Amino acid sequence: MIIHNARVFTGRAGDRIAEAVAVGRDGRILAVGADRALRRLIGRDTEVVNARGGTVMSGVHDGHVHPLGAGKRSLRPSLAGAETTVPELLEILTGFLADTGGAGAEPDGWLVVEDWNPVGLLPQGTETHHSILDRLATRRPIALVGGDGHNLWANQRALDIAGITASTPDPVGGEVVKGSDGRPTGLLKDDAQDLMTRHLPQPTKAAVVAACAQVLATAAAAGVTTMMDAWAGREELELYKALSAGGKLPQRIVPAIRVDATQAKDPAAALAFAKGLRSEFAGVRGLRFGTIKVFLDGVIEYPAQTAALLEPYLDGHGHPTKNRGELYVSARDYGRLTAAFNTAGWQMHAHGLGDRAARTALDGYAHALRATGLRDMRNTIAHLQIVDPADLPRFAQLGVAACMQLQWAAQDTWTMDALLPYIGKRRHRWMYPARSLEKAGARLTGGSDWPVDALQTWNQIRTAIDRQGAEGDGPLYRELEGLSRTSSLRMHTAGTAWQLHQDHLTGTVERGKAADLVLLDRDVTRCPVKDISDTKVDLTLIRGKAVHDGHSATGRAAAARLARAAAAPRPASYASVHGGRHHACGCGS
Repeated sequence: MIIHNARVFTGRAGDRIAEAVAVGRDGRILAVGADRALRRLIGRDTEVVNARGGTVMSGVHDGHVHPLGAGKRSLRPSLAGAETTVPELLEILTGFLADTGGAGAEPDGWLVVEDWNPVGLLPQGTETHHSILDRLATRRPIALVGGDGHNLWANQRALDIAGITASTPDPVGGEVVKGSDGRPTGLLKDDAQDLMTRHLPQPTKAAVVAACAQVLATAAAAGVTTMMDAWAGREELELYKALSAGGKLPQRIVPAIRVDATQAKDPAAALAFAKGLRSEFAGVRGLRFGTIKVFLDGVIEYPAQTAALLEPYLDGHGHPTKNRGELYVSARDYGRLTAAFNTAGWQMHAHGLGDRAARTALDGYAHALRATGLRDMRNTIAHLQIVDPADLPRFAQLGVAACMQLQWAAQDTWTMDALLPYIGKRRHRWMYPARSLEKAGARLTGGSDWPVDALQTWNQIRTAIDRQGAEGDGPLYRELEGLSRTSSLRMHTAGTAWQLHQDHLTGTVERGKAADLVLLDRDVTRCPVKDISDTKVDLTLIRGKAVHDGHSATGRAAAARLARAAAAPRPASYASVHGGRHHACGCGS
């Protein structure tokens, strides 16, 4: 195959924009250069593709994503992250009750709803309590699963089935939220969700596999060619095995095996656990093992406030509380765990959202480096919603990848109304400090965290640049933390390939590398930044084979699914409910 009349972004420092790419039958790039030079390679059976001036570049590497979670969620009713008043929420749930069996499902048919917005109950400050859900005219158990993956809200019937009472203790890494009367409110945080989810009815494996195959095709339509699944256990690996066996696993997948807070205290046992899973699933085509996932904290937004902070949260009126969030694994334990896995050739991937969690991860990585002397493990911290400026240089010093989800780096409900009053202006300025990390020498990598948010790959790349994106209410510290166009494109390709120890194979467009490429409908290296959000992928190649053709019937269907997801309700400003606070921030500068 030869793609010509293109604007080829190689992703390599110092390279000029080329015009054409040649792909060999072995799935590798044969040549990159001028149209005239590469057209000489056209043979009798060479497929020739006219890019019509669109960009050809490496496929997007998603360094933190939950694709199978997206498949599973698609099988249940969804609130799509919408903000609602209590009457609006009850009206929607009444419709879901009717749609999922109605009277025929009484009294024991579960209603499980995905993508509930934990900060979206209006007006702000409305307590999330089972009594609200208990108003519904049903005896059925109800569970609303938070779109952030860290919160679950249940009615009293569901709490009774799960056996959650005033005497139920908080599990390690989670919280059963209780009211002033000591009784459960119905809100379960982080690992406390497991107390409920183990009781939820599950779809058949065949239905899940079919749904996951569809979302992987959707990811290919977005131009995603490699994914690091940021939560993999036996169940997920069994699904990947089934997808691969059925020829429905187009992307390269790096499954990050999750080690929980209890396992983290016993590095030898945790290592044996991970090695056992790797041995069992090593033959699955498309999977490459070598990454371990650990949750160090939770989420920062009100009302959850489980992200670990160096200083306490504020009460919303500028006064410190006693809450610094939850740190699920200590620096000592994380350091010992990292040293054990690094010695065995595994890299670590920490969920570190608050500044105390980021520091804990860095302290753990520093311990492992001293203990092992291994400098190229590419241990990673994901999310990095707030980083203390004193820790910025440590990323480069320790060779740590900064994996950021910059589609969230915009002024909106989550970053403003649910956060600014609770951490104050000084800390808020260090929200998603991408450019500051880059200036300090850190290697930036990108991830979507899909389905925590809709998969909007190109809006994500755009938001890293202008810190507003297609849906933001305003720019979030654009002048301080916005990236250049080249940095954003490299972050989501070569940067993430480096994080995943795959940079020898993919991430840049150069002779000898695998032809994991995308052809876009526009030149994203020169079009107005705001237009990057609307980019369509005309062709996605993995190993030189087309896994998405935007002009085919299946390709158009996958693109339509992407468009529908992008058009779903997004969290919006609370300003109309309780007055604006955005103007006092100064975060647009």
